[in-house]
Order: sequence, then C-alpha cells, then structure tokens
Amino acid sequence: QVQLVESGGGSVQAGGSLRLSCAVSGFTSSRYCMGWFRQAPEKEREGVVGICSDGSTNYADSVKGRFTISKDNANKFLSLQMNSLKPEDTATYYCAAKPRSGLPLSADVYNYWGQGTQVTVSS
Repeated sequence: QVQLVESGGGSVQAGGSLRLSCAVSGFTSSRYCMGWFRQAPEKEREGVVGICSDGSTNYADSVKGRFTISKDNANKFLSLQMNSLKPEDTATYYCAAKPRSGLPLSADVYNYWGQGTQVTVSS
C-alpha cells in the first residue's frame, strides 16, 4: 500500500520561504515520476515540479528559479524548498507519485497522492 504524507505548510509573508516534506512508503517502482502539485480555491490542480526516473526534472514556469525539489535515492523522501514566495503561491500543496515516467506535470496521470498541506502567503 502506497502512502504519501506531506508536512511543512504554513503561513508566511511575501518574500519569505517554506520547505515542504513528503514521506513516502510502499512505493517501489524503478520507473517513476514524483512531484508536487497545488490547488488554489476554485482553480484546477496544477503541476509545480516533477522529477522522473529518466533523469528529468520539470518546473512550472511560474516557480522556476524560486522552488527546488529534492528527493532521496530510495524514493522515500521528497521535499520542496520554496523561496521568494508570492501571494499567488497560496494553495494546498500535494505530493504525488506514479510508476511510470513521462508527463511529469500532468495531475491526471498520477496514481498516488498525499492528503495535502496548506500554504498561505500574505502580501
């Protein structure tokens, strides 16, 4: 049984930083993508960053240069360092995983999801 559990959300002023963590258990596929997604109220879930077994890392244009994903070699820990936060980054953030590579920022193709953690950025 695959489980993903996020932590580290909170409230911060614009320009500040937060670090999100995701503990992963039961996920053993050698081909994979793992990533972070976010969903703001009344908006669709969007891909923030995905990292895949083919060596690729893809960031959404809106977060390039500000957010950094990291992952351990055993695929048991995923983190998202978020710097220079903006009010438009406010959302519920989810970590996700799938046992295939490709389409790293497409939420529809991910199989496993965490429960989400709230990030609020005030101006």
